[in-house]
Parts: sequence; structure tokens; C-alpha cells
Amino acid sequence: MSKLSIVVPVYYNSDTLEMLYDDMKEKILHKLPEYEIVFVDDGSGDNSWEVMNKIAEKDENVVCTRLSRNFGEHAAILAGLSVCTGDCAVTKQADLQEDSTLILELFEKWKEGYKVVLAIRAERDEGAMKKFFAGMYYWLVRKTINKDMPQGGCDCYLLDRQAIEVIEMLDEKNSSLTLQVMWIGFKSAKVYFHRKDRTVGKSRWTFAKKFKLVMDSMMSFSYFPIRVMSMCGVLFAILAFIGIIGAIYEKLTVGTPIMGYASLMCVILFASGIIMLTLGILGEYIWRVLEESRKRPPFIIDEVRKNDK
Repeated sequence: MSKLSIVVPVYYNSDTLEMLYDDMKEKILHKLPEYEIVFVDDGSGDNSWEVMNKIAEKDENVVCTRLSRNFGEHAAILAGLSVCTGDCAVTKQADLQEDSTLILELFEKWKEGYKVVLAIRAERDEGAMKKFFAGMYYWLVRKTINKDMPQGGCDCYLLDRQAIEVIEMLDEKNSSLTLQVMWIGFKSAKVYFHRKDRTVGKSRWTFAKKFKLVMDSMMSFSYFPIRVMSMCGVLFAILAFIGIIGAIYEKLTVGTPIMGYASLMCVILFASGIIMLTLGILGEYIWRVLEESRKRPPFIIDEVRKNDK
């Protein structure tokens, strides 16, 4: 008998939680030998906590976990993994965009001996702009961080108990949990699925959160930003040296006066901007080092409830 934990991060999902549970109950729960559903309330401002507990009253296999405040989706998933007791755990979004039967496919792969199973988006029913920017992010990850990142990306995955323990041991803040999962290695498999468009509720995945994910991914797993700034410094030094030699040569041979206040100011301002950008990138790395040195936990669990009948 193998127990599967289903970890569901919750953030303003009161309108979809019951539909999500009913869908899983109808399609997959009765096909699992043993299961638990771990809902993690990531500081929602609606009545998601009450809805979660209402579901727990109907199913003794439901565990309700509430964080002390909003820590972000990745921290909520980590909290769920720390609470779950299954032999393996799968992450599940609460927005109804993934078919619940995907969990069974991941579980079957795990039973074949895979310790990490990634759910890859083969297609997605979303707007052109969302597809474009998502594609750009995954392209950037493949080129600068991990060449094995699937073209469609992956946000859902199944982890064996051993993989869960390694993820907990990493204890990284301001990082990408998906990239951590891919980094740890282990025997892995891929399952492809069709991601549907969201029809219920409003997405809280804002531009600011997307930008933070890009920054966290780059700063936590790649030295590419530092390397780019180093190359820019070398390039501008070479161009400046060539410019100086050219100006001196023209002055000595032709007698052209060295003038150009406006062009000189443009060069100075542009160079100053590059310097400030470089300092900003260094500051991002230094800030992350400071965050890690503080040893603050990536999440704080306020309450865990389970209806033991």
C-alpha cells in the first residue's frame, strides 16, 4: 500500500476549492490505495480557510494548514511538503486549469520507480501574451540556467519521499522551487498534459510576482548576470581605448580639435547607467546572501487542522 499526498497551495481560492475537491473525488480519489489532501492557506484574505475546513469535515483525509501570512506559492508548497505524510507527494493548483486525472498519471510513473515526475504543458488554452512571456521565460531558463527545462515549462510535479527530504534540506529562500526539483536529480520522468484556460475566479499571479520569479531564478541558479556585466565592462573599456587612440591620432595628423561636450556627456551618462545597473545586480546577489545568513524560515505555520473521526 502506497500513500499519495496531494499538496494544494491556496491563495484567494474560496470559489474553486469545493469544485476542485468534488472533481478529485469523482475522478481519482477512489482509485488511490491511500491518500491525503493537504490544503495550505497562504494568507488568503477571503474565506478560503473556512471552505477548507468545511471540506475536511466531509473527508478525514483532508489536512488544513494555515500560514501566519502570505509567503508566496513556493513557500506554501514547501509548507505542504513538510506537513504531508505520504510515500510521495504531488502538487496541485487550485485554479482548475489542470485535469485531476493528471495526478493518476504521475502516480503511475512513480510506481514504475521514478522519484521525480514532472508534469509538462504540451498545450495551453491561454492568451497570446501569456504564452509569449511564458515561452520567453522558459527559453531564458534553458539558455542560461538549465538546458533540460521543457519548452512548455512545468509547475506541477510528483516527488518521492526521498526527494521531499532533500528539498526540505535545501531550505532556500527567494528561489524557484521548480528549478530546485530539477536540480536535485534522481531518476525522473515526464508526463504531458493540456492546460486549460481559467474560467472561475481571478488569477493572483501578478506581473510583480512573475518578475520576482525571473529574478529569483537567475540569481539563485546562474552566474549569467554577473558574466554579462563583466563582458560589458570589457567591451566598453576596449571601445574607450580605441576612441582615445583615434582622437589622439586625428589631433596629431589632421589637427582636428577635440570637442563635443554633448557627445561626451552622453557617453558619461550611458557609462554611469551601466555602472548603476552593475551595482544593482551585485546588490541583488548581496541581498540574497543576507537573507540566507539571517536563517529565517521560508514559511511559518500558524495552524494545522485534521478531522480525525
